[in-house]
Amino acid sequence: MRKTVAGLMAGIGFMFACGTPAQSQELTIFWAEWDPANYLQELVNEYEAETGVKVTVETTPWADFQTKAFTEFNAKGSAYDMVVGDSQWIGAASEAGHYVDLTEFFNKHKLSEVMAPATVKYYSEYPANSGKYWSIPAEGDAVGWSYRKDWFEDPKEMEAFKAKYGYDLAPPKDWKQLRDIAEFFHRPDQKRYGIAIYTDNSYDGLVMGVENAIFSFGGELGDYSTYKVDGIINSEKNVKALETYRELYGFTPPGWAKSFFVENNQAITENLAAMSMNYFAFFPALVNEASNPNAKVTGFFANPAGPDGDQYAALGGQGISIVSYSENKEEAMKFLEWFIKDETQKRWAELGGYTASAKVLESEEFQNATPYNKAFYETMFKVKDFWATPEYAELLIQMNQRIYPYVTAGQGTAKEALDALAKDWNATFKKYGRH
Repeated sequence: MRKTVAGLMAGIGFMFACGTPAQSQELTIFWAEWDPANYLQELVNEYEAETGVKVTVETTPWADFQTKAFTEFNAKGSAYDMVVGDSQWIGAASEAGHYVDLTEFFNKHKLSEVMAPATVKYYSEYPANSGKYWSIPAEGDAVGWSYRKDWFEDPKEMEAFKAKYGYDLAPPKDWKQLRDIAEFFHRPDQKRYGIAIYTDNSYDGLVMGVENAIFSFGGELGDYSTYKVDGIINSEKNVKALETYRELYGFTPPGWAKSFFVENNQAITENLAAMSMNYFAFFPALVNEASNPNAKVTGFFANPAGPDGDQYAALGGQGISIVSYSENKEEAMKFLEWFIKDETQKRWAELGGYTASAKVLESEEFQNATPYNKAFYETMFKVKDFWATPEYAELLIQMNQRIYPYVTAGQGTAKEALDALAKDWNATFKKYGRH
């Protein structure tokens, strides 16, 4: 992407050259430890060059990110001026007063029109459809798929696949084809397997993986405005989706019961699987020959459609919020004004960040910049997310506890797991007075 849109830099460089450093104030942004945080540090170094305000992106491993952030929030600490928080945090953080209300800023800059609609809905607005905004869409992300093009395009494999299934071997258009292809390439005797899916149940890996099936099978997690879940989370569509996910687990490599983004990239780099589910944010490593010896033969596709043509994907990514306890809120607001500019969003994409700017996403320049950007663009306009209510953590734990034994060990049935989950979630919502 850097080489492809390098020309964009000329104008930005001129802008920086004309800027006059005015202050020596410092800002700290807190985020998880991963490549996009490194890209953001590169971006904000240019803000310092323009304004004289030093911005530091402080990171912590993903496993500690939520705990460390909320420990600081609950202590009303001022260590962080801004945080790039997970989308499901927004209810808990806004209701507890940890985030600054950005509604006026949002409306002034018409960000509901500037940013991709789904990113506004899931990264910024809480409660749903309230017109209240707490974050600026920052790192767009969603689940997509990588695959081994050399396996798919092998003439012998293509001939054998068509003879068995009656249609051409190609990136799957729907979940039935996804299942067929996973079955076709699942050859344990050759140490070659069909598919890599999320199964880790320590945070949101398994749940996000299953969401890809649920949403594309036409299902939902519940009614986010009324908190009704019975008949929705355990609907017939969701039962079929969970059954399909369980079937796909049967085509994964051995020992795949605690796998998330690291393992799913390894499935491609170590010749384990034909197809692999992962967030787009982890795909740069798959086109880098230094980290993926199969980079030249790795392809990408968006989450396939379900049996009735519905096609959605689980949302990842985060918005950037101003922390209420910051002693530099005014300067942080100025930073956000710079961050949302078109030229900044172009530069953000150029560095490797996944902009949420609709204008940048829709440009041919962006879509052709990498082998996976077009699939990312297609996905970001059809994503859905988990509950963002303050009790989301309990809901996440309960979903993991109910579906993990079924998916990875075949305990009980999909209907039994989802019926039990509906009871859990009803009890949780009753405990918090949601209905």
